[in-house]
Amino acid sequence: MTRPDEHDTGTDRLWLAVGPVVVFAAVSAAVCVHAIIRSGSTTGSNLQMAATLVALVAVGTAASVKIRIRSTTHGFTWIESAFMVGLAVAPAPWVVLSTGLGVGITCAIVKRAKIRSVFSVAKEMVLVSASALTLLLLGHHGGSSLSVADLIGPLAVAYLVNVVLDELLTLPIIGLATGTKVSYLFRENWNLRLATVVARFFLILGTLVILQADSRLLAAIPPLILSLHLAYSGRIRARTEQQAWQRLARATDALNAVDLNTVLRTAVTGGAELFSADEVEIELTGTGRLVRGTAKALSYDGPPGAVADGAGLVIPVPLEGHNTGDIGMLRLRFRGPVKLSEREQYTLRTFASALCTAVRNASAYAELNRVAEEHAHAAAHDALTGLANRRHLLDRGAEQLGQRRTEGVVALLLIDLNHFKEVNDTLGHAAGDRVLIQVAERLRGAVHGEDLVARLGGDEFAVLFHGLPAPAVAAHRAEALLTALHEPIELDGMRISVEASGGIAVAPSSGGMTELLRRADVAMYQAKRAGRRISTYAPARDTADLGRLSLGGDLPRAVADHEFTVNFQPIVDLGSGEVVAAEALARWRHPARGTIDPLRFLETVERSGLLPAFAEAVLDQSLIAVNTWREAGFDLPVAVNVSPRSLLDARFPGSVLARLRAHDLPPDRLVLELTETLTLSQLEVVDQVLGQLRDAGIQLALDDFGTGYSSLSVLSRIPVHELKIDRGFVTAMETSAEAAAVIRSTVDLGRSLNLSVVAEGVESEPQRRALWELGCAAGQGHLFARPMPAARLLAALHQGAGGRPGTLAPALHDEGAVVRLSPGRRPGPRRAERLPHLPA
Repeated sequence: MTRPDEHDTGTDRLWLAVGPVVVFAAVSAAVCVHAIIRSGSTTGSNLQMAATLVALVAVGTAASVKIRIRSTTHGFTWIESAFMVGLAVAPAPWVVLSTGLGVGITCAIVKRAKIRSVFSVAKEMVLVSASALTLLLLGHHGGSSLSVADLIGPLAVAYLVNVVLDELLTLPIIGLATGTKVSYLFRENWNLRLATVVARFFLILGTLVILQADSRLLAAIPPLILSLHLAYSGRIRARTEQQAWQRLARATDALNAVDLNTVLRTAVTGGAELFSADEVEIELTGTGRLVRGTAKALSYDGPPGAVADGAGLVIPVPLEGHNTGDIGMLRLRFRGPVKLSEREQYTLRTFASALCTAVRNASAYAELNRVAEEHAHAAAHDALTGLANRRHLLDRGAEQLGQRRTEGVVALLLIDLNHFKEVNDTLGHAAGDRVLIQVAERLRGAVHGEDLVARLGGDEFAVLFHGLPAPAVAAHRAEALLTALHEPIELDGMRISVEASGGIAVAPSSGGMTELLRRADVAMYQAKRAGRRISTYAPARDTADLGRLSLGGDLPRAVADHEFTVNFQPIVDLGSGEVVAAEALARWRHPARGTIDPLRFLETVERSGLLPAFAEAVLDQSLIAVNTWREAGFDLPVAVNVSPRSLLDARFPGSVLARLRAHDLPPDRLVLELTETLTLSQLEVVDQVLGQLRDAGIQLALDDFGTGYSSLSVLSRIPVHELKIDRGFVTAMETSAEAAAVIRSTVDLGRSLNLSVVAEGVESEPQRRALWELGCAAGQGHLFARPMPAARLLAALHQGAGGRPGTLAPALHDEGAVVRLSPGRRPGPRRAERLPHLPA
């Protein structure tokens, strides 16, 4: 069976394990020598027979199949066939001594290590002795004239004892020498070992039949053993190759992770098992990181210079991909000498290439994730003070309102600094910014742990109280916060007193965070009008709800009488000035109140049950305008905002497609703009609705990108074609490096995901040029045109800028001019590339 076959360094524990086997072998040898001397059987025939047995044992030992485990090689031999035949035809003492001598001669010839030679000789002598004792107990004496048929039973029992004892002696020693679990060794190639056991037993019986027919045929046994050895070796090699490729496939599949730490840990442990290495080491040159470990766990993870190289053989292979430079080095470490086969060398190169790809992918994902996290943080926080912004406040408030039944009262304090304009006008905006920063620091330091401080814009701040035991506690906390602001602020040697007014509102039973913010705003202005520092919201003094109720009552008539109209703001190619699309903006022309801003009536529409009719009216007017423009030669798509509530209606896609068919328009002429909300990323029905719309060919855009849940997970679930940068970032980009970074990362993200990017709120030529240089292809804003009726937009398209129909602004560069771009700028995917070219 399996046995040591190559050099090993050895340990004290290994010698202690081998020692008992050597002692039993020495006792057995002494007993055999004594038996031979006592019987006086040292005749010429016995000596000739012993020489033959020594030769057979030596041939059986030398004919082995090699299997490497770490730096130690082990083999399957045919020695049992030789000594079992000997036990059947010769006295047992001669067989025991001949076996030991034959194994010893082979070990000396192949120059095995001392401990392996001693163990091999001792173990085989113990196995022969155990088999001989078994035959003796079964009534068979070596050299008896029993027929082969009579010997089958005793030989089978003795052979089984030999096989079991071989496994029990050899596998624990191999496991101790290589650090491999004995259970793994028992399972590894068990079917091949079993087949070998059966083959050897039939070889023993065949040999005995040959010898019984004519003892001179003994010379045919070595060629027979050699033939069986070659056949078995081929089978072992084929099986080993198949298992090696299977392990390689599993190891490379396991590297498909997006986390770099997981990739490195998997590569170390999987590589150690795949190549049966004592240790595997990965060094990344770019990060100055070295990871080392065994098949069980990592032993080191840190800088390369802080760990010793260690002794033994090291096999290095560079981590390099196609058309890319090296990113590091993979090293296999062995405690002893090892020579990899050609197949193992190819496997090592394949594994290193797969590891290189996995490291690059994980690094790219980490960088993209970092940019997205920075983007998300910038979108949720105020650039000047670092506080939460309005969007973050609304999102956190909505989350806490959903938990208020179990986690207490939610309240909002709205703070406005009094006479702050005088600070800006007198000392300048830089001084005003420093005042705002100190106010933010004081508020942040005075709130309780779970309270959220936000800056809503200008000199307006908000504090969201969470988990209050009672509504009255909000007033006490608000008083403490405004008291913290009362202390003068030191500014360039001057002491500036900060006065503020605050409004408190407790979360209403309905209306959500929007209503809570409105009520706090009402309370704050009540405090200002009354000359008080703090005021608490009182429904009796709030007249806004009455107006909203009145609007709600007018909605059915407004829908029936077509009081809702649609204006269109063009979307322009920033480089050429050409109009590439238009956004539809709803307006309500109330017969008594005049034009009503959408912010006032949209929430009322959504809660009224008339949302489908309102959406259909806006969509109809938008598609009519598209047809009008097409007939005039301007094939422009139209972008229509979609309420999140519409996405909860499974009938919405069918309604949209029906309107497209009614106006005989292709689906790609319609762009539906979605607002980033939790609804979009959490509800299954939304996924289904958006999937149906996209599958139908309708374009999808993510509006106000950067102010909501801007994350890779949202983009992976919402099948959009376009990102729209919120106007707040565009307005702040000239004075805020953070806002410019958000825009740049959004453009880079759009380019990497093959999405168009449109900037909202473009107000000036410097903004237009800066956006274009950052790679943003399209924009909309007052620089190009304010929202206007469809007919007026058509007239503007006909007139064009500088006599160029279809344009609303002069091109940034003359046609054919050579443009020097900013370093690192590359053109991103432009909206115009996905749309038909406009007429000249």
